[in-house]
Amino acid sequence: MTLTVDTSRLSGVVRSSTYLAMRSVQGGREVYSIRVPLHDLIDVMPIPDPDYVDADNRRVNVRHAKEFGLYLKNPYWVAPALLARDAGGCTYTPLDGSDGMVGYLTIPWTNSGMSLILTIDGQHRILGIFLEIKRITSEILTIDRALAKKGLKEDRIAKLNAEKAQLTGELERLRTESIGVDIYHEPDGVAARQMFVDVADNARGISAAVRSRFDSSKVANRTLDQVIKHALLRGRVDMEQDRMTRANTNLIGAKHVADITRGVMFGISGRTSKAKESSFEDHEVVNRVLDFLDCITEAFPDLAAVADGSLSPQDLRDKSLLGSVGILRVLAAVYRNLTEKGVDGQAVTDFFRSLNPHMAAPVTQESVWRQDSKTSESFEVGANAPVMRQQNLTWIADAVTSWYKK
Repeated sequence: MTLTVDTSRLSGVVRSSTYLAMRSVQGGREVYSIRVPLHDLIDVMPIPDPDYVDADNRRVNVRHAKEFGLYLKNPYWVAPALLARDAGGCTYTPLDGSDGMVGYLTIPWTNSGMSLILTIDGQHRILGIFLEIKRITSEILTIDRALAKKGLKEDRIAKLNAEKAQLTGELERLRTESIGVDIYHEPDGVAARQMFVDVADNARGISAAVRSRFDSSKVANRTLDQVIKHALLRGRVDMEQDRMTRANTNLIGAKHVADITRGVMFGISGRTSKAKESSFEDHEVVNRVLDFLDCITEAFPDLAAVADGSLSPQDLRDKSLLGSVGILRVLAAVYRNLTEKGVDGQAVTDFFRSLNPHMAAPVTQESVWRQDSKTSESFEVGANAPVMRQQNLTWIADAVTSWYKK
């Protein structure tokens, strides 16, 4: 008997993955750009350990990582490429006719003992993907155990199968959707650390003002463009900066408009559940906030003067507490507190009008803000604005709300 063995079909245990890569040069280093399915990422990239600080990276924050994992449920998720460093474990084979710019990149798995991959940027994304895969597979296993029990009712079986189908679909999506990985060939450990520092130093985070303009996941951000059309805000909102200095020609920033919107809708903290937020239509939110802006513009002559252009935001900040973002947030929360209790808009306007004599700045020892036990800790003598800590603004809003009854 003669046996013929096709040795090309014998691979044994393969502890590496091969991807089509584009080769380029950056900073004198070879860089290989690939796309890796999310589910495969945990094989070729090291999983960060929250209990261990990598000498070449910062400590990973588990909460932040989990948030990214949950974010992946968004069907329109987006994330930049991960940056990694290879000290010599990867093998690149260029394609014929590509001038060396396109080829196959073989990456040893992290558990193979041959991997020399380290993360430069993206460890929270990697850990988040790992934790999300772990969560889904664990829940599928729990359902399988439940289905193995005898005596289950049909409706219970149907519910478990539906849950398993949903989880299986989530897992399959992690197998089919990919993320970019740029792998730098850098054998020098000292140079690799410098790469991490350079990436961190040159990264520019997104300001809260810019987030308010573009993050449409929150109703306060989605309605921004319509709210700033109000006469008080039109042309007086800083769309880039989060802080309002005295010299700023704008009244408030885009972030502060979003804070005021949240104050009108949900109170001083602005915290709410997704279910509660989704219960409001955008036009309903816009109308409520515009009503509030009408209210304070009518109640406070200085704000009316800003709205008609006869008083500049800089001069307002010099003479009145109303030039403070904190006071505007407090008024928004008080407006919400009172209207939620059934007080009509005109009555709130009249109440705010009674506060107008007490808005002079800077704060004096005789000021009403220094006489109330709830607000005295939140206003320093000589200040043009309250203490901006969340707790202090909460105390002020609660105090002013209670003054309405008096």
